[in-house]
Amino acid sequence: MAIPPKWYQFLVGVFASLGSLLYGYDLGVIAQVIASQSFNTKFTPTTNETGAVVSVFTGGAVIGAGLAGPFGDWFGRKLTIFIGAIVFLVGGALQTGAQALSYLYAGRSIAGCGVGILCMIVPLYQAELAHPDIRGRITALQQFMLGVGALAAAWISFGTYTGFSPDNNGQWRTSLGIQLVPAVGLAALIMIFPESPRWLIDHGKTEQGLRTLAKLHAHGDENDPWVRAEFETIQEQITFEHEHEAKSYTELFTDISCFRRLFLAVALQASIQMTGVSAIQYYSVKIYGLMGIAGDDTLKYQAISSCIALFAQFLCILFIDKFGRRWPLIWGNLANCVCFIIATILLAKFPPGSNDNKSAAWGFIIMTWLYNFSFSATCGPLSWIIPAEIFDTKTRSKGVSIACMMSFAFNTMIGQVTSIAMENIGYKYYYLFIICNFTNALFFWAVLPETAKRPLEEMNYLFTNAPWFVPGISRTDFRTHELEHRVEEIETKQGTTHTREVSV
Repeated sequence: MAIPPKWYQFLVGVFASLGSLLYGYDLGVIAQVIASQSFNTKFTPTTNETGAVVSVFTGGAVIGAGLAGPFGDWFGRKLTIFIGAIVFLVGGALQTGAQALSYLYAGRSIAGCGVGILCMIVPLYQAELAHPDIRGRITALQQFMLGVGALAAAWISFGTYTGFSPDNNGQWRTSLGIQLVPAVGLAALIMIFPESPRWLIDHGKTEQGLRTLAKLHAHGDENDPWVRAEFETIQEQITFEHEHEAKSYTELFTDISCFRRLFLAVALQASIQMTGVSAIQYYSVKIYGLMGIAGDDTLKYQAISSCIALFAQFLCILFIDKFGRRWPLIWGNLANCVCFIIATILLAKFPPGSNDNKSAAWGFIIMTWLYNFSFSATCGPLSWIIPAEIFDTKTRSKGVSIACMMSFAFNTMIGQVTSIAMENIGYKYYYLFIICNFTNALFFWAVLPETAKRPLEEMNYLFTNAPWFVPGISRTDFRTHELEHRVEEIETKQGTTHTREVSV
């Protein structure tokens, strides 16, 4: 029995998401690496050098995300994913075998470049393959697999931290080396999966694009009404884009509709880093230490937190296309804000050694878990979903590339300054994240229109015609319904009725 089309799209999206699994694993594993006794004995890093070990990874990712934009347009989505996996393998091997901090810097920079390529191109690839009804679920896999990577990193880190003696370099080399395994699988198999039909049509391979659309949506039936309507809509949109839309990065800033989408995507990716998620991931041992929690206990609690995050990301996959994008992002940031307020009070009132510190420490742990649930169910997945779906075909690779560069740039900043800030101002560093989560919610309430379930080819109409201040706009406003009308016309001509697929 053939796999239902939407399940096929979902499974392709799952495999492509191995790229974000690599990112999640590296985000999770580095806290254990820099906290390992054997690592510190071998390299004796200063505070600034420790910050550099963390931040050069995302510094490399900025470069990778920038390269992925033109690579995605020139070489296609699949080949760009392959290139990203190979680059990551080179960097991962250098990290695992590092004999000096210079090797580690080089390896993490190169691996970061690979991750930057993958994190930029994978959600874009997923969005271009997916049916509008399940596009949110499929692009949410980016964050879900990032969570899988973080979960694996947490438990592997806990195992290697406690399982190896403090003088054994396997304590940190083992956890770094394991990240090579999924990268090998991604590089080995990605080329057997379908290319984006939009990229194929955009590059003159119209028949191949039609065959791919039919394979994705109708078991290969090229006469399926939905396939024909989508094919014709894509062709018309791409023809218009070739004549009027961005042929260079400059036009992203000169065309008002393009700039509006770029502004939203960049603001969203920057805002995610200012929720505090990277500070907690990178420096969990140091942050938990402010409550008097030991390093091995911290890694255990972080591993439990990763399980909670994965459950939250699974809920997002189930419900994001039902609840949309706008309100989950707003409420998620407000929930993050509340969690940080309570955690900050606990850090301020119950320092290590105080009488009620044990109870306060558990309160702090629970607040961190609740924050991770809130972030993972809303802000994290949406930071990949929204940028991948708001641009048109001609600007998508360029716009998502710039947005990802902004994400990694802010991530690099957080990685570099958190260690210094925790040493100098302690818990007061959390004030930053309280303020940013609240202002994030306010900002997206004001400017983010609902984009759920709109065909990608309708985004240009939405962002050209909808007002910049969006409260009061219904999620059904500013729809052209062109795709639905075209399906009905083709059904009338063929004397058939298109049966909607059951969603995943």
